[in-house]
Amino acid sequence: MTIESPKTVIPKSQEEAFKFLSEVENFEKLMPESIEKFKLINEDTFLFALKGMPEITLKKKIVNPFDKIVLGAAEGKIDFTLTGHIVAISPESSEVTLEFEGDFNPMMAMMIKKPIKNFIETLATKMPGAMLV
Repeated sequence: MTIESPKTVIPKSQEEAFKFLSEVENFEKLMPESIEKFKLINEDTFLFALKGMPEITLKKKIVNPFDKIVLGAAEGKIDFTLTGHIVAISPESSEVTLEFEGDFNPMMAMMIKKPIKNFIETLATKMPGAMLV
């Protein structure tokens, strides 16, 4: 299953957008209102929980300066990745697309597709404002 966020224009250079997404603690600023827990485990790993959902631990898996960052499930029964694709538009702006990929059985995919789509859209929507702070 692959879910992609809308492309989000960021008023920062490709390098600045990459640096923001590379610092996993910044994901706390992008979380939805329904966040119940966010814990930084180390510089590459964080744990979060949304209301009504299990805790999820994400870890940096691939870092390809300055255009791609891949976070993956650090533990648990579900294997998936969240990839940030960063493209330079101009020296002062870039475009970010978030892509969720996971291999789920059809029943599980049907249950989680909408919540995951909403989640990555929230992350993408909050990105421009979070990077200006």
